[in-house]
Amino acid sequence: MRTIGYGIGLLMVVFGLIWIGQGSGYFPYPASSFMIAQKIWMLWGAILATAGIVVMVVISRLRRRG
Repeated sequence: MRTIGYGIGLLMVVFGLIWIGQGSGYFPYPASSFMIAQKIWMLWGAILATAGIVVMVVISRLRRRG
């Protein structure tokens, strides 16, 4: 179960970084994406990546206790 939680946290970080890249225009793929150069997606990406880091930290602390 902890491995699944850690994997979900890692995916959240990866998707958050992709959203930041698309929102800033540094990662314009796919070219027809509605997210490209839209600043709001930078914010949502940062929130998602931060939440993913929190999930991974919580999971790693649970691993130490158990």
